[in-house]
Amino acid sequence: MVLTVAMERVDFLPPGRVTDDTSILTLRSLVFEPLCGWRDGRVLPGLLAAWHHEDEGRRWTFALRAHAVFHDGQPCTAEDVAAAIRAHLGGVDMFGMPWAYARYLAGARITPEGPGLLSIATPEPVADLPEILSEFFVMRTDGHGMATVGTGPWRVLGNEPGVATLIEAVDPTRSPSRIRLLPERDPDIRHGLVQEGLADVATNLERMTDPTARAPGLVWGTAPNTLSVMYYLDCRRGLFVHPAARLAANHAVDARAILRDALHGMGVPASTIVSPFHLGHAEAALSPIPYDPDTARRLLDAAGGPSAEVLIRTPRHMPEKAPRISAMVAQYLAGIGIRVRIEEEADRPEYARQVGRGQIGDMAIFDSSPASTFRVLNDKISSSVRGQWWQGHDDPVLEPMIAAANRTMDHAARAAAYGRCLRRLQDNPPWLYLFHPVEAFAARPGTPPLALDHRGVLSLA
Repeated sequence: MVLTVAMERVDFLPPGRVTDDTSILTLRSLVFEPLCGWRDGRVLPGLLAAWHHEDEGRRWTFALRAHAVFHDGQPCTAEDVAAAIRAHLGGVDMFGMPWAYARYLAGARITPEGPGLLSIATPEPVADLPEILSEFFVMRTDGHGMATVGTGPWRVLGNEPGVATLIEAVDPTRSPSRIRLLPERDPDIRHGLVQEGLADVATNLERMTDPTARAPGLVWGTAPNTLSVMYYLDCRRGLFVHPAARLAANHAVDARAILRDALHGMGVPASTIVSPFHLGHAEAALSPIPYDPDTARRLLDAAGGPSAEVLIRTPRHMPEKAPRISAMVAQYLAGIGIRVRIEEEADRPEYARQVGRGQIGDMAIFDSSPASTFRVLNDKISSSVRGQWWQGHDDPVLEPMIAAANRTMDHAARAAAYGRCLRRLQDNPPWLYLFHPVEAFAARPGTPPLALDHRGVLSLA
């Protein structure tokens, strides 16, 4: 049996290239293996089957999965894993901007200790190291220079970029035995391919013009995503320097109405900087900040009121419907007395670079993609770190809480410590929290059972 899956993208990116694109993550989960698995904030074995730490988290030893073999028959060794980690440390994102992995592992010694053992030693404890490694995949290039050779459950039989990719199960008893992956950018066309029987499955159908217009007779699956759609608030200058003004903005905007009117209900309201599926969110026990214009006005008065026009910056896409969302946010802010001007940026990569340089006006819509609470706190929130996406938030109560959580080795205790950080970030928000999108796929009846995880990865259940 050949299962045909229509996806937004079917691209084999170079080794070391990290991505949060759910189509590419689905492809990678089939052909390659993450160094560690991840499920709703808990790290699981992957290509690295077991690990332990010493010296308060400064030295880690990892054991590879027994008999790990590349699809070309070559054994996968600790040297291969070490090379993959080093490649990721120098990786860039889809916009050519460097990831922060090199900072996390600054001064690290990555040492193969034998064919199946690897050690990583760092100057300071890195309690979240296995979670960081869950974003890394080991892959090799084929004879055509494409990174299509992995150790995952499916091997590439044929790849015609932009047309189709055919993969085959390594286990000959698996059904389906082959999967055909079709790239199709238009979600409405992907939906039509399944409806017409030209594909068995289509992913990312939440991006359809109307995702509620579902063809009858298909099997649908949905899952909220760890992605956070939010607005960075400029905490360095202007209105949102004042914590009460930032909290006022969160009370002023009705995220549920935005979801209903702009996204056909395809999302869940956010309550803090990360999703309900991040480490620490359950321990924080938070509900979204309620829509309450009266409270928003009182908070705005306490902040001294708006003294000037507020500039909202927005791209035309990524997040989906960004201009429509920004127009709605502007109306809500006007409802509590804030004058707003919207500025659009047509070049999405340049918009990301501008946000990274702090050119966000007073607020800028963006999407926060890491499934790691550690990464969001250290890349975007901490004033001690001042990472690439930090926008001036400086909370002397929060900083020691982040530092303590980062150094807490016990999983349950670390989750509780991150929960305390997340509660503080609802009380003193650096962002305008909006929602976490819901992703959707459709399948023809009789298709093998499928599962969609909270990072948007589709898998055979």
